[in-house]
Amino acid sequence: MRIHRYTFYQPTNILNSVNKKLRALKKRGERVDYLTFVPDGELTLDIHLGQHIEMLKSSGIRIAVITNASLIGQKKVRDDLCKADLISLKIDAISEGIWRKINRPHKLLHLQKILQGINDFSNLYKGKLITETMLIQNVNDKKEEIERIATFIAGLKSQKSYLSIPTRPPADKGTLPARENAINRACQAFIEKGISTEYLIGYEGNEFTFTGNAEENLLSIASVHPMREEAIQKFLKRAKSNQDSIDRLIKTGKLVEVKYKDKNFYMRKLPRVTVHS
Repeated sequence: MRIHRYTFYQPTNILNSVNKKLRALKKRGERVDYLTFVPDGELTLDIHLGQHIEMLKSSGIRIAVITNASLIGQKKVRDDLCKADLISLKIDAISEGIWRKINRPHKLLHLQKILQGINDFSNLYKGKLITETMLIQNVNDKKEEIERIATFIAGLKSQKSYLSIPTRPPADKGTLPARENAINRACQAFIEKGISTEYLIGYEGNEFTFTGNAEENLLSIASVHPMREEAIQKFLKRAKSNQDSIDRLIKTGKLVEVKYKDKNFYMRKLPRVTVHS
């Protein structure tokens, strides 16, 4: 485990490698929306991150960075991140004990410094800011912690917040994804705070418009956010379909009905992580 920044890759090597790939994509007529830094570890540990971003910007393609925010309490890290066009920050907990249980951080890291760094960055950053919160069953999916997380994120200048679950076998065999009811409850708590919220639950879906296949379109929408019963009925009417479609999706285990404040919601049935011994 590390908390000090080092040299991992020379900026020129990164630039040459990316440009080679971009030339190949261009020949195939492929469109690139973002060049995204997705780390094997935590990318802000790379002391040359700011240089990487600056050099890659010469391609004319927007730069995105996905970070766990563990070092965002450092001004130099915030300065480096400010050079990107989109930043995704991980915010799994507001309570120190819960944060340590989920993220297993270096003992010298402290959550309050990270949260202060996130606030400072939000006030400084001019690009697109999004957040991701991973919900773990019986750890951070309780009402009190969800409310704390929602309140904190509502104070940021973020454009969207994603709720995710573990979709791959976790390091700790006792770690389980939050259940559908808990995820819907979290989503509604976020929305009530005025936060634009979507799911990241391991199902990519398709375009979120009606394309002629009502069941396929419903699954696409419900994989991103819960649909209230009224919205479902309006969609079915537009698609010239009926309740049989919903009943069939529930029976086949593709859709699940959940309740929140006496309202019925429908969401994509979550994938279950298989833990091998």
